[in-house]
Amino acid sequence: MRRHGALRALKDIDEVPAILVTFLRTVTFFVPRRVNVQEDNGMRLAAALAEMGPAYIKLGQTLAMRPDIVGFDIAVGLSSLQDRLKPFSSKAAIATIEREFNQRVEDIFDDFNPVPVAAASIAQVHKATTKDGKSVAVKILRPDIRKRFARDLSTFHWMANQAEAASGEARRLRLREVVKTVEKSVHDEMDLRLEARAAKRLAKNMEGATGYRVPKIYDSMTTRRVMTLEWIDGIRVSDKDALVAAGIDLPELAERIVQTFLVQAMRDGYFHADLHQGNLLIQPDGGIVAIDFGIMGRLDKRSRRFLAEILYGFIQRDFDHVAQVHFDAGYVPRHHSLAEFSDALRDITEPIMDLPVNEISAGELLMQLFATTARFDMQTRPELILLQRSMVMAEGMALHLYPQAIMWHYSEPVLKDWIIENLSPEIQLADAIRNLPKLITHLLDEMENGPRDAGMPAADPVTTPRGGTLPFIAGAIFMLALAAIFG
Repeated sequence: MRRHGALRALKDIDEVPAILVTFLRTVTFFVPRRVNVQEDNGMRLAAALAEMGPAYIKLGQTLAMRPDIVGFDIAVGLSSLQDRLKPFSSKAAIATIEREFNQRVEDIFDDFNPVPVAAASIAQVHKATTKDGKSVAVKILRPDIRKRFARDLSTFHWMANQAEAASGEARRLRLREVVKTVEKSVHDEMDLRLEARAAKRLAKNMEGATGYRVPKIYDSMTTRRVMTLEWIDGIRVSDKDALVAAGIDLPELAERIVQTFLVQAMRDGYFHADLHQGNLLIQPDGGIVAIDFGIMGRLDKRSRRFLAEILYGFIQRDFDHVAQVHFDAGYVPRHHSLAEFSDALRDITEPIMDLPVNEISAGELLMQLFATTARFDMQTRPELILLQRSMVMAEGMALHLYPQAIMWHYSEPVLKDWIIENLSPEIQLADAIRNLPKLITHLLDEMENGPRDAGMPAADPVTTPRGGTLPFIAGAIFMLALAAIFG
């Protein structure tokens, strides 16, 4: 930490106890600082975490999604944290392959390149050729990676437990959930069979999509520690000059990247959640090929419904509606004032929304919304954290390709289509019919036990329109009667 000047960054994070910073300064007093350290605190912290190892890289990437914990500026700096490490030896890579398949590597592949093409904190990738002449990418876990992560994660758990035991603010920020998010992500990434299944699920969801596909997975050559998939030749999104030279329509590509992400998130509730520029390859015809499926995001239909209404409400500048949706979703406890929350949303977003449309950043807006959580006792929604990070990354890629990219213009048709398809009166009636038994049970419970306390979150997972349960049931019965009369 001291080597990169990162202790100053820790001091600026309110949730880091001052005594911890003092302790770290003391025990690292004789550690020399680098001559050329970053000026930005977030970049300093990112550099320090990258040097500390794989688990700390994952922790930093998770904290980059939590400006409510580390602050907006540090979150921006941490978002630059790259998951790259020095490769491990080809001897260790070949030993893992041979141990997993109980065969010599030359009996499995016609050719295996010992020089890795990419190396990250969990695994590295080699190019190979199968016995039937197909070019493949072979992803191999790092040796002893499980032990290393287990040791570091135990430290993270201890620190989060201590913080939550000592601080109500730490409990509101759900620091233990942050560590669990890191742990879940790492657990999934360390079983390459799970990544293979994720790739196949995404491929199935996106069947028929124009200009987007997922590499083929070779199941017979995939185990927990080794995954083999189709080799893809393409230009990385990061290489803008190469894309221009290849004649790729950059504005159209930027729009397609954003809309593909939103279709996955809103339509399917299952999306590629590691959208850095190296994980999308562009083929000569402009087609997008996604790679690296270790981190996937999930949203249930209820969350998608609320999210669509919130984002579309912002696009329409209907802050009262956005505030009401937050209350309906249970994101804001009901003892707070709806009008005050609506005003807070307006205060946050109006300065951004009044900018020229091509200067509006959806990512910045979402980060500022996270920063308002303390005032209204909004607990962090773990299921939305990955979505927020992915949306920021998708927007960043779009702006890299086309600086005039307008996130709101790209998002509006996808959100509007989803709302029409899922929130039309016919769909709501179908939902009402399906959920009527649950709603009746909930109403009878309220009649018997009284309504919930105003500050308690809704226990019923069924989404009900504004106005409460009884009017909704009455409306549903009325609509059913009309359907019976006129159907």
